[in-house]
Amino acid sequence: MSINSALAAGVTGLVANTSAISAISDNIANANTVGYKEEGVDFASIVTAQAAKGLYSAGGVSAISSSIVSKQGQLNQSASNTDLGINGAGLFVTTTDPTNTSATDPRLFTRAGAFTVDSQGYLKNTAGYYLQGWLADPQGVITPNPTDLTQLKTINVLTQGGAASPTTAVAVSGNLQATTTPSAAAVAKTAGTAGAYNASTNSMAMYSASAGTGVKPDFSIQIPVADSQGGPHTVELDFLKSTVANQWYAEVRAVPATDLQTGTGLTNGQIATGIVAFSPTGQFDPANSTLFGGSTTPNIAIGASTSAPGAGAVSWASGLGLAAQNISLSLSTAPGDLTQFASQSVTQAITTNGTNFGNLSNVTVDNKGYVTANYDNGVSRQIAQVAIATFPNPDGLTPVSGDAYEVSNSSGAYNLKSAGSGGAGSISPSTLESSTVDLSTEFTNLIVTQRAYSASSKVITTADQMLQDLLGIIR
Repeated sequence: MSINSALAAGVTGLVANTSAISAISDNIANANTVGYKEEGVDFASIVTAQAAKGLYSAGGVSAISSSIVSKQGQLNQSASNTDLGINGAGLFVTTTDPTNTSATDPRLFTRAGAFTVDSQGYLKNTAGYYLQGWLADPQGVITPNPTDLTQLKTINVLTQGGAASPTTAVAVSGNLQATTTPSAAAVAKTAGTAGAYNASTNSMAMYSASAGTGVKPDFSIQIPVADSQGGPHTVELDFLKSTVANQWYAEVRAVPATDLQTGTGLTNGQIATGIVAFSPTGQFDPANSTLFGGSTTPNIAIGASTSAPGAGAVSWASGLGLAAQNISLSLSTAPGDLTQFASQSVTQAITTNGTNFGNLSNVTVDNKGYVTANYDNGVSRQIAQVAIATFPNPDGLTPVSGDAYEVSNSSGAYNLKSAGSGGAGSISPSTLESSTVDLSTEFTNLIVTQRAYSASSKVITTADQMLQDLLGIIR
C-alpha cells in the first residue's frame, strides 16, 4: 500500500511540475508581450488519511495556477499618441464587436494598450479588441455614468469626420494715416458737386478701376470669416478720409458681393455704412461714429440663406444654404485697436475665432482618459473618455487569448470608473506597459522545476524497483 502511494505521489509530482514548466514556458515566451501578466504556479500538498499508526500513506502535490494581474509592469515611452498605459489599478474595457454593443454583451479587460485607429475609426489594440468609454454628446459634453452599461460605447475618432467653427468674434488692430489728403470724391461730397462719394450711388463697394465706377478707398482691411459650414469668406473694411478732421467714411462689405443678399439701403455686398471717428489723441471714438449706429460693441449680423433681408439688413446668399451668424467686431478693446496716427496706414493684426473645415490630423489622450481629436485647421474636440474597470480581486480574473481577461466568481464584479478616481489608476498617454516577466527569475525557476521533475521521476523508478524486489521474493 505504501509503495503504491509512493508511486501515486511521484505521479502527482510529475503532473504538478509539468504545470509549472508550462507556466514558465508561457512567461518566457511572453517576456516582450505588451501588458502580459506573469503566470504563477503555487504548490499545495495532498494529505491522505492514515490507515494505521506507523504506516504512512503518501498523498502528493497539486499545482494551482494564477495570473498575477494586480502586478504593475514598467511603463515605457512610445511614439504613438494612442498607445496607453495605466499607472495604478484597473484595466481597459474592450469588446470584440465595435458596433451595437449592449449591456448584455461580453466585455474583456486588458492592460495591453497598444491601440491604433482602424479603417473605420475605432481604437483597436493588436489583439483585435476595441476600446470602450463614454462618448461626447452633440454639444461636446462627456458625462461618465459608471452605473449604466448602456452608456458604455466603443470609441470612434472619425464620428465627426471633420470639424469647423463659425466665426463669432473679430478683433481688428490697425492704423489709418491721419495726414492722408482727402480724395476728390470726399472733397466733392463736402462741396456737393459731381463725382461726390455716396454710400448708395457712388460707393467704395462699387469701385472698379477697369469699369471706372465707384470710389477707390484710401485704405482697406480684409477679414477672413468662416461660415456655419466651415466655408471661407472675406469681409472688407473700406475707409475714405473725410474733409472733416478725425473722420473717415467707412463701409463694411462682403468680397465678393455675391456672397450676400442685401436689403434696401445697401448695395454691392455692403453690410454697414457710416462714419468712423477718432479722438484728438488718435483713439477710436465710438460715440461720434455712425458705423453700426455708433455702438461701442459693433456686431455684424448676417441672416440665414433662407431669409429675405429687411431694410438695412443682410443675409447669406440663397444658394449657399447657410445658418444665421452674428460676429462681434472689436475696434477699441483688446485685442482690437483701431487708431489714427500720423504714420503709414497699416493692418497690424486680425484676430478671429472661426476656422474653416478641417480634417482629422491626430488623436491624443490625456491622463484623465479624455480622447481629443485634433484637426488640421487648429480645432480640437474632446470626443470620449476612456473607462477603467476595477475588481475586488483582479488576480481572480480568467485569462483569455490576446492578453485579456474575463470576469469570474473569484474576481468579483467589475466597477466602472473614470481614470484617476475611486481607486482607479490614471492614464499614461504615449506609453506601453511592459510584461511583468523577469527572465532571471524564470530561468531560475526553470532549473528548480526541472530538478523537482527529475526527483519525482526518481521516486517512481525507486518505488518500481522496490516492487520488483518484492515480486522477486517468491522465486
